[in-house]
Amino acid sequence: MFGLGVPEILVIAIIILLIFGAKRLPIIGESLGKTVKEVRKAKKEISSISKSEAKKEVGESNEPEGQPLESDIVDTVQKKMTEQVTDKILGQVPGIKQAEQLKDKADKIKKIVS
Repeated sequence: MFGLGVPEILVIAIIILLIFGAKRLPIIGESLGKTVKEVRKAKKEISSISKSEAKKEVGESNEPEGQPLESDIVDTVQKKMTEQVTDKILGQVPGIKQAEQLKDKADKIKKIVS
């Protein structure tokens, strides 16, 4: 497991206990469990959607041979899955929307200045 032994895990656990405190650890564990559950659920949804999209892409192909390469379909499906999972996970993280708004404002200011 990433080269971590029992002593390293204990040190990490003690540091987390000191940072967050004993009262907040159950809440953090619960929210972490919910996040993992949502990621698994999103993965299942995306894989079912991606399979149906892959079938559609094969049917709508304009390739000279009549079918696209399998690697092209896999790449397209992987890109869509990555985007959907990223959007779903980032939507659950507090502060992401505010950070995106600040980034947009900074980009507008850069355009005006340059």
